[in-house]
Amino acid sequence: MSGDRRKQVGKAGEDEAAQYLLKKGWEILDRNWSSRLGELDIIARNREQVVFVEVRTTSGARFGFGFQSVDIRKQQKVRRLALQYLQQKRLEHVPVRFDVVSVLLDRNRVPVQMDHIEAAF
Repeated sequence: MSGDRRKQVGKAGEDEAAQYLLKKGWEILDRNWSSRLGELDIIARNREQVVFVEVRTTSGARFGFGFQSVDIRKQQKVRRLALQYLQQKRLEHVPVRFDVVSVLLDRNRVPVQMDHIEAAF
């Protein structure tokens, strides 16, 4: 998959995940927040909790589902970025959670499956 197509698939998945969270009544605080360490896909508020959502999008299940690719190294990176985010926004006192949303798209980038794993790590 070319880099450009990969970016488009990723953005389509993130857009779908954000819409899904909004429909659940969540507030989206930030999308694609970045620092020199990397990028956080979606930061949302669900009641009193700040939720860092890692979105993984695939356009076929041949290599497994997106959530299967969130390994320990990715989890550690997201945690470090989350700490940076919380410090920058002065939210260190707020309870946090880390979720994964896995989006499977068809060839036309229409979602055919979405899995939301709460407290994934």
